[in-house]
Amino acid sequence: QVQLVESGGGLVQAGGSLRLSCAASGRTFNKYAMGWFRQAPGKEREFVAAITRTGEGKYYADSVKGRFTFSRDNAKNTVYLQMNSLKPEDTAVYYCAAGLPYSTASTSYDYWGQGTQVTVSS
Repeated sequence: QVQLVESGGGLVQAGGSLRLSCAASGRTFNKYAMGWFRQAPGKEREFVAAITRTGEGKYYADSVKGRFTFSRDNAKNTVYLQMNSLKPEDTAVYYCAAGLPYSTASTSYDYWGQGTQVTVSS
């Protein structure tokens, strides 16, 4: 079992920035690819970004490409999502996830954080 704990969400004005963090328990963090997903009320959970075990491979949803940056620090068992130029449509609960494959599909991930609310005002 892997425990994931997110932090960094909040309320921000459109055009502003936030950095989300997700801290993982255990020594085997570097076995897992990681993903960020988000879910707005009444909508399906959607893919945001993925990163490989080593961190050299990254993939972003078109909606966030060029604005969000995914990084990981395996020594700290932590991943980060730097969110710049935020838009109201980015408003959602953001979840980090861990899984063995490098994937955009939520079903590929076995472990999930509790989520953190991001609200972007217009």
